[in-house]
Amino acid sequence: MHSVLIAPAPGHNVPDIFVADAGGAAAADAAAIAAGIPSRALMQRAGAAAATQLAARFATQLSQGVLVATGGGNNGGDGWVVARALHAVGARVRVVQCAEPGTDDARAERALAVTDGLETTRDVRELLTGGESIVVDALLGTGYRADSPLRGDIATAVAMISRLGERGASVVALDLPSGLDATTGRAQGEIVATLTLTFGTVRRGQLLARDRCGTIVLLDIGLGAFARQSGGAKLATPLWFRANLPDIPVAAHKGTRKKVAIIGGAKGMAGAPLLAARGALRSGAGLVKCVVAAESLAAVQRSEPAALAAEWPTNAKEWTERVTSWADVILIGPGLGVERARETVEQLLGTFAGPVVLDADALNAFAGDGDRLRQLFGGREALLTPHPLEFKRLVGDSGDSPAALAARTGATILLKGVPTSVVAPGGEEMIVAEGTPILATGGAGDVLGGIAATLLAQTGNAVLAGSLAAFAHGRAASALALTDVRGYTIDDVLELLPDIWALEPPLPTPPILAELPALRGNPT
Repeated sequence: MHSVLIAPAPGHNVPDIFVADAGGAAAADAAAIAAGIPSRALMQRAGAAAATQLAARFATQLSQGVLVATGGGNNGGDGWVVARALHAVGARVRVVQCAEPGTDDARAERALAVTDGLETTRDVRELLTGGESIVVDALLGTGYRADSPLRGDIATAVAMISRLGERGASVVALDLPSGLDATTGRAQGEIVATLTLTFGTVRRGQLLARDRCGTIVLLDIGLGAFARQSGGAKLATPLWFRANLPDIPVAAHKGTRKKVAIIGGAKGMAGAPLLAARGALRSGAGLVKCVVAAESLAAVQRSEPAALAAEWPTNAKEWTERVTSWADVILIGPGLGVERARETVEQLLGTFAGPVVLDADALNAFAGDGDRLRQLFGGREALLTPHPLEFKRLVGDSGDSPAALAARTGATILLKGVPTSVVAPGGEEMIVAEGTPILATGGAGDVLGGIAATLLAQTGNAVLAGSLAAFAHGRAASALALTDVRGYTIDDVLELLPDIWALEPPLPTPPILAELPALRGNPT
């Protein structure tokens, strides 16, 4: 079984983008400082990069003024650097100091800004008086914890910035919207940013609270290899996706494109394996066979002529003849039902030694029994694709994390959600931040299972297959709509998959390392 994430394909220079919690982000900064990069240099780089993005993205609004609200920590120091840089290029900038600087670096940057003649005030009530069209939120950064209530002038400032955003101002958050926890995504306060500029690493809390962060832009401040010290997961970016997507050779035939068997389709649930089959077929599978209950067989044959169909076997010999001697990979679970789910999984895995994907009822049948799954997998490449409720059933009373469940079962865990997490048995993690609420509908998981099974057959690596599948699935949904999600179905996502496989992303423009678009559901 693979224990490390697959490297980029030869010839592709794809930078690793790390997703860190609050402690990890601080550790990356500390490692850079310990190696000789002054902490103030990191602050100046962050502020200068942020100011450049503000000037480029809000050029027409700069003439209407920029309001910078600073707090007492290094996030406030970043804000002083931003204010000074924008002032230097002629923008009308006003700084409201909402807390006294508490670090030497922040005090030094405030002193420079005051020397340069910036308009400043210490009266937090002045936040509402200037009419600026851009508000820079530099109150609280990565060090804030949401279990600490907002107090005093900071609480007042957070409420006022939220009000300014509601009135139409563009709110630009440095690192995070103030009051948002960088680790958990929980929040105190109501700030919703138009743009969040983050430095060195993406924060996990940003991905858990995409609706509060607007567009997220990761900026390079010179951490380089020190970002690895965050101990965080890696982010699946468009460049990573393109570099790691397996090629289909010109001389490929049905066999080399791999054969996918899908086991499910109990009475009344023929749609689930059909959607999985369509996901597999649109992902490059050479042959797909749906193995379903007798009552579902005719529906499958009528509805998907490109797929083979067979009736559920009743014993090990029939499983071998109809499924395991034929398939390169097996997906078990779409529409399987609960009545014979465990028996089916155990029979199949007893006669098939190849890679497998388990979803839906194939997972529920082993609720709280990860040790049995480990025995059945026997060291093969295996991918489990639970949604959060299925995950809770799987871990039972143990309260295991995804990493702990992966270690317990010996399988890669693809935990669907916002974001999606793909965790290997050895603890390596990929984060996929693609997708919209379009995928919060019946059948989306079946399509994902079909995509993942195809890629597992073609790559032989469950972490890579799960990450690529989640990216393609989510990216197709995002290509339909980022915000207006009503009216789309999973069929629309399927139709866009060919465009995603052909994705040729541009290189980010320095100092941008990665960018995630604003993601919100329909307003209510």
